[in-house]
Amino acid sequence: MRLQQRVFNGWIVVVTMLVLLIPSLSGAAEGETVCIQCHGVQSGRLVEPVRFWQGSIHAENGISCHNCHGGDPRDAANAMNPSRGFFGAPKDAAVPDFCGRCHIGIKADFLASAHGRALGKGGPTCVTCHGNHAVKKVNLDLINEKSCSRCHSYERARLIREAMEQTESTLVTLSQRLETYKGQGIDTSILEKNLFAQRNRYHSLFHEVNAAKVRDESTRIAGELSGISSALARIDAEHSQRKIIGAFAVAGALLAALLLYLLKKTYP
Repeated sequence: MRLQQRVFNGWIVVVTMLVLLIPSLSGAAEGETVCIQCHGVQSGRLVEPVRFWQGSIHAENGISCHNCHGGDPRDAANAMNPSRGFFGAPKDAAVPDFCGRCHIGIKADFLASAHGRALGKGGPTCVTCHGNHAVKKVNLDLINEKSCSRCHSYERARLIREAMEQTESTLVTLSQRLETYKGQGIDTSILEKNLFAQRNRYHSLFHEVNAAKVRDESTRIAGELSGISSALARIDAEHSQRKIIGAFAVAGALLAALLLYLLKKTYP
């Protein structure tokens, strides 16, 4: 009986270890969709979407395969079933509508641009510049000679980028300053709303190909950002003044304490 009990206990240990090891052997992390679990262990072009997606802004924000392509992310048998909402990858002309389900305002900016008006006539789509799975956060690095010169001269794009560079630098600086003040408990809500509005105006320029229009709009945005910067400068001044007053108050308290001590020493 003791031998049988030991064997039984041994099997329990083995089975327990296998149960614990199977998830790691499959390479599937907790919370992964069946799309990632399946494609993640493939090779060649079948694994590329997962590898590209893993370094994307979509992955960073929790946007997974089914959020764009539909289907059932929990059921491998129905992951690509149209009855579960799967519609796969769109044709070129349908790409703006595909991406525009989430990026509504950006879709409108694109369609109003020269690029958007050339849709279906050899013009670019969203994925031409932004990629399909390795989607990066919007920034000026997307406007570069290597990408733009695939279709046309880089000269106009260079002028647009130059007009936007100072605006982006100012936006980043002001965002950091506001975060610092917010962390100190200062109410920056009004300034944050204004900065958010100017950032949206700035982002709308990414699909504009009229260099003169971009330059003029950048100048107007710079004027609004200057107002935010002035407001932050006033906060700086108030803080400096409070620090000076606080320093005098501390110094006065220390001096009073010292005088009181000397008086006590003089009159025991």
